[in-house]
This record gives sequence, C-alpha cells and structure tokens, in this order.
Amino acid sequence: IRDPEMSRGLGDVYKRQDRRVRKTKKLLRQGLAKLMENKSINEITVKELVDEVDINRSTFYLHYTDIFDMLAKIEDELMGEIVDIITPIAPLTPEDSPSAMDKGYSYLAKLFTMLNNNADICKALCGPHGDMGFINRIEEYIADLSAQYTAHLFPTDLENDLKYIHSYCITGCVGMIKKWILGSYTDSSEHMAQLTYDILISSLNSFMNAE
Repeated sequence: IRDPEMSRGLGDVYKRQDRRVRKTKKLLRQGLAKLMENKSINEITVKELVDEVDINRSTFYLHYTDIFDMLAKIEDELMGEIVDIITPIAPLTPEDSPSAMDKGYSYLAKLFTMLNNNADICKALCGPHGDMGFINRIEEYIADLSAQYTAHLFPTDLENDLKYIHSYCITGCVGMIKKWILGSYTDSSEHMAQLTYDILISSLNSFMNAE
C-alpha cells in the first residue's frame, strides 16, 4: 500500500513540474510575440527565440518540434478558448422575446476578456507579420455559428441574403477587434463587447425590418 505521505509528496512534485512547464511556455510565447513584431514566422529561428527568453534549446524541444509547431499549438489553444466561450450559445427562435438576444452580450464580454488576457500573442497574430490564415479561420467559425444562432428568426427564402448579412457583420466586427488589439487595448473589454453587440443587433434589426 502506497504511503499517503509519499503520494502527497509526488503530487507536490507534479504540481511544481506543471508550474514550470506553464512558466516556460508562457516565456516562449511572450518571446515569439515580441519577435513577430518585426519578423514573419518564416524568419524566426529556434536559436533566436531561446536566446530572447534565455532558456536552453533542449527545453524548447521538450514542448515543440519547431517554430511552426509552436505557433500552430498556440493558435489551436486560442481557437479552443474561443470555441469554449461561444459554442454554448443556444439558437434563437421566432418565439423568443427581443430580450433573448441580450444573452449574446455576455458571451461577447467573455470573448473580449479572453482576447485581453492573451494580448501579447493576439497583437502579434493581427500585426503585419501575423497569420491571416488563423484570423480567417476564426471569421469562418464565428460566421457559421452566428448563422446557426439566428437562422430560425428568418424565413427560409431569405437564407441566401442572410449569409451576406452575416459576412458583412462578422468581417466588420473582426476588423474592429483587430483595430482594438493593435491599438494596445486602450478601450475596456466591456466597452468593446457592448459596441460590438450594438452593431450586430442594429444590423440584424435593420435587415429584419426591411424584410
């Protein structure tokens, strides 16, 4: 039978290791974000990155195979956070009251808070040396989800027009978010969430009233 004291000791060791791993990955991510301010991902080497954050090259290879693998994993983690935040939104139906759409604000507030918490890498990804493919991936995901969210509010014969409305709204909001991020988050997450919500609701209401 394992000694309980030994088990607790092993648990403490694993916690310390986990903290070290998190700290190392955070340092590497901060270093990559800083380097991406002036260089594309194709120009950044592992040596340059580990020198920037003052860790051993072997430590880097414990977590990533190369710079591209590191960026891909960072993007997947960010995408996972976005999915976790907005996927639970339940689709609206014609029977829902107008106040039901207010639920969307709380999800937007969480989204902007998450972006603010990941300010360094988000700014790098949206900058001149960032990854537009990743930004497009986010746009497509949110556009598809928002179409599902509001689909039941409109007659099926408006489905074709609605996809353009969603594209217009999402592209505009993503552009606004990029401007906020590249402007070093001078406005609060709450303000940006409210502004985005107001723009989206106004656009959809205008479309609904016109129809």
